[in-house]
Amino acid sequence: MLSVLLLSLGWWGVSGLPLLVALIPLLHISASYSDSKRDWWRMAGWASLTFVLWNATPIGPIAATAFSTFWNMVAFMSYHYVSKRAHKSVAYTLLVVAWVATEYLYTHAEVLSFPWLVLGNGFSGDVWAVQWYEFTGVMGGSMWVVMANIAIYEAWQNRYGWSVVRAALVVVAPIILSLALYLGHDVEEQKVHVAVAQPNVDCYAEKFNNSARSQLNNMLGLMNQASQESCVVLFPETALPAQLDEDMIDGAASVLALKRALPKEGMAVTGVTSVRFYDCDTPPTQTARQSVSGYYDYYNSALAIGQDGAKNLHHKMRLVIGVEAMPFTGILNKFVDLGGITGQLGRNDQATVFEKQGVKFGPAICYEGLYGECFARFVEQGANVMLVMSNDGWWGNTPGHKRLFDFCRLRAIETRRAVARSANTGVSGFISSRGDVEQRLDWDKHGLLQQDVEVRHDKTIYATYGDWVGRMSLLVSFLTLMYYSAYRVRRKNHLVD
Repeated sequence: MLSVLLLSLGWWGVSGLPLLVALIPLLHISASYSDSKRDWWRMAGWASLTFVLWNATPIGPIAATAFSTFWNMVAFMSYHYVSKRAHKSVAYTLLVVAWVATEYLYTHAEVLSFPWLVLGNGFSGDVWAVQWYEFTGVMGGSMWVVMANIAIYEAWQNRYGWSVVRAALVVVAPIILSLALYLGHDVEEQKVHVAVAQPNVDCYAEKFNNSARSQLNNMLGLMNQASQESCVVLFPETALPAQLDEDMIDGAASVLALKRALPKEGMAVTGVTSVRFYDCDTPPTQTARQSVSGYYDYYNSALAIGQDGAKNLHHKMRLVIGVEAMPFTGILNKFVDLGGITGQLGRNDQATVFEKQGVKFGPAICYEGLYGECFARFVEQGANVMLVMSNDGWWGNTPGHKRLFDFCRLRAIETRRAVARSANTGVSGFISSRGDVEQRLDWDKHGLLQQDVEVRHDKTIYATYGDWVGRMSLLVSFLTLMYYSAYRVRRKNHLVD
């Protein structure tokens, strides 16, 4: 229960620093058991109870809890098994790299990925302590957490000079580096004016039951409050209530109405459900649905109105499992017509950037702000400023929408890009390139925020190489298991003690 509490505090909005000692109770229980099969199952019971309660507490859904717990168990029980049969250093190395490797596999899975509880995400409220995410991303934070738990546990067990010094270095050195980066962070002089709208439309009572005209009028009213100097007016995910044909999207009445209300020399970026029709006898994509005349795909999209660049539409790359995507479509389509299941949307892997006044904007949609490497694709395509559109009203007034906003603070650090975020309701706002919240509009508020945001052209190590810490952990996990296997063979043959 102590581990559950300490693991959960970062997602309850308290602090992520308790994570640095959250696994110590489990390490202590593991050390108390023998290498017998019965004790392995006893340890598995304690570990599964801990991880189920931790996973269920902040995010709740049964599928997310089951799959997150499974990967946690793979890492921890591998450590427990090896710790009884090999040197402590081998077991500890395996725990560190296996934990990060399983987070990497879970995060990058095409389906059944709910990476809310990547340990590094727990510091979303402590951005002053993790400025080095620009090098490692959140998986570097996960590695720090596991290493700190091991070092502090060893210091507590041994209580001699070097183990205490080592624990202090593991905990303090990254924080000192982070503070140096935080205080020494340079702000670019080039800025661009951005307005962020929060329409505050009730997802259940109004979003799909109220008239499209009233929702468009809501958007136009907020647009009219924007400064004429605004380069971008940002609206939330699926803010335009109608489904728009991609071939005729520029001529849609709602798009033309927004275009007429644009600030001088500005563009509007809004979420929209777009439809792409295909004239063919066979489905061109796994997600295509059949109609009388052919096939079509629905997309959760970002639309730029009045942009200078050639492309004005971005299709969401990471879809919410169970709501926007069904798992294993390639396999299940052989047995079930998944194209007819509500919620099965099309997707692509390409990040599209919008351009206005010589500045490129990355339009991340909701869940794309949860995946660091996906978010960084926009920067790879040249984005100078990041825009995030979300529809957080589905969460209700719970910690869910707050954490989604806070995760964007980590994305800002990883890519060193200022973030403007528009949510249907709570939280909308502006985040600086070092993760500071500069303005915010909270739950159940209607309004428009606007300010000048920083325009950056440099690329961080993380934006260039993505989750390299996770990939390296996969490799080291394999090598560690190979070393352990060789060690066991040699010990069986009495070649080592």
